[in-house]
Amino acid sequence: MNTEEARARLGQSVCDEIDSWIAKFPEKHSRSASIAALRAVQHAEGGYLSVESMDAVAAYLDLEPIAIYEIASFYSMLETSPVGRHSVSVCTNISCMLCGGEAILSHIERKLNIKVGESTPDGRIFLKREEECLAACTQAPMMMVDHVYYTNLTTEKVDQILDNLE
Repeated sequence: MNTEEARARLGQSVCDEIDSWIAKFPEKHSRSASIAALRAVQHAEGGYLSVESMDAVAAYLDLEPIAIYEIASFYSMLETSPVGRHSVSVCTNISCMLCGGEAILSHIERKLNIKVGESTPDGRIFLKREEECLAACTQAPMMMVDHVYYTNLTTEKVDQILDNLE
């Protein structure tokens, strides 16, 4: 795939976002924009990265596809298979665990009738694998929904957040 084919596959708004990230790095260091490019594509294409979209990112950034596949499979914020429209991650690391993070996770699994790594049957919510740490220890327990932090959680607060997701 060449750059023009990649541009057509990605769409103008995604290319504009990728270009804004490329501009932040020294010339000939487009690889530095890989994570941001993949996140932009993932958000634009329904929550996950297809092989075709990863190939387009590689072509657009003038990288070998394997470089993009490695990044996509390494970082937990990137999905390489279809998932629910909303991504929910619950921190269960030590601070969150001590403040009820595991109980919050169990509550969500019961409420949604799914386990970690699954999506609701209606495709509304994906409960990501447990996160090692989401870096909000002083406001534990916490979860991230579509890359937005929710802290100082209670089961009531969790229910309100999940019930408001369309």
